[in-house]
Amino acid sequence: MDPKLILMVCLFLIPVTAIADYVRPQPRKTLRFSWNPKPPNYPQQVHISLAGDRHMRVTWVTVDKYSPSIVEYGTSPGRYSSIAKGESTSYSYLFYSSGKIHHTVIGPLEHNTIYFYRCGGQGPDLQLKTPPAQFPVTFAVAGDLGQTGWTKTTLDHIDRCNYDLHLLPGDLSYADYLQHRWDTFGELVQPLASARPWMVTEGNHEEENIPLLKDGFESYNSRWKMPFEESGSSSNLYYSFEVAGVHVIMLGSYVDYDEQSDQYRWLKVDLSKVDRKKTPWLIVLFHVPWYNSNKAHQGEGDDMMMAMEPLLYAANVDIVLAGHVHAYERTKRVNTGRVDPCGTVHITIGDGGNREGLAHRYVNPQPEWSVFREASFGHGELKIVNSTHAFWSWHRNDDDEPVRSDQVWITSLISSGCVAEKKNELRKILVAP
Repeated sequence: MDPKLILMVCLFLIPVTAIADYVRPQPRKTLRFSWNPKPPNYPQQVHISLAGDRHMRVTWVTVDKYSPSIVEYGTSPGRYSSIAKGESTSYSYLFYSSGKIHHTVIGPLEHNTIYFYRCGGQGPDLQLKTPPAQFPVTFAVAGDLGQTGWTKTTLDHIDRCNYDLHLLPGDLSYADYLQHRWDTFGELVQPLASARPWMVTEGNHEEENIPLLKDGFESYNSRWKMPFEESGSSSNLYYSFEVAGVHVIMLGSYVDYDEQSDQYRWLKVDLSKVDRKKTPWLIVLFHVPWYNSNKAHQGEGDDMMMAMEPLLYAANVDIVLAGHVHAYERTKRVNTGRVDPCGTVHITIGDGGNREGLAHRYVNPQPEWSVFREASFGHGELKIVNSTHAFWSWHRNDDDEPVRSDQVWITSLISSGCVAEKKNELRKILVAP
């Protein structure tokens, strides 16, 4: 063969190899959980969440209806210097009856400290780490988890991350009316959720409403109690909390959100209490994205955006995290559909590992406000470094290895002059009837 021809063939092949598209992973099967019987009073499905300043809520389930809702805890393994007593609940769902679901608040706790604890006077010696009191603070972020092989990979990757809290913008277990799937999900996430606070909000797969028989979100509300009362909310479906200079608001995409709704009125009150000197970062989570250039779930967030975006814009929300769409997307700072330096960065991260697979099709041409988009499973990490700078990275699940595929430094609006410019705008909205 002519050497010149061989050279031409090689030169032609090299760039093709270099620009080959990433091969997206296929969906994986739902995990199978072997039957592992435990004593009736053995604590199962343990997870923790923040419960106001320097307090933590410990949640677990027992088969035994008489097991006490107590948590023993201290800073040395096996030596418990404190004990707290909590409350319990249970629910029935058609032919299913839950175990006894315990919720016990412990504290006050020291910041950035490892505590050892035991639930109900039984079971193993568990440990948790409280978040820091000041920057830096790191959030792991993954939505639409489910219980598949990709879910397990996502959780394994998060476990390697040196994070302080997990943020989950809806669609946890994908139980979808099969209540035992809530139990297997609780067991699946316990290794992580018992060690770091999991702060969650509801998605459409949590609703499980049966007209005339069952109200929506009963299973979710019974099992995943968040600090709604501590933040002045009347519903577990929307609440707020503060950690290390960050004010985080969790909103409900599936509860009324118009200007006359309880959620909207609560949001105005909550925003009026935000002190940007104390918490210079303002982050909001909800399930259905407002800015979405994927063909899946197009326009589903429009009504909520129309009602609430003016309020979030006036309040200078830095970042919005959403799920629902089974793909990843990050925007520029945006407001009312246009790039705006005083707008909000929107991140869709509904790609934790759900059983429904990925949303591969995107709207073209790509909108001006959309920076990066890809249909792959993965998780995000948000490190708030100080009052002005945060580092966001998205880690694609590439053959079970975390690959950092998108990253960006984000500058807070408090440092941009936007907060001062919109002060009167926020005041007008907050005082409006």
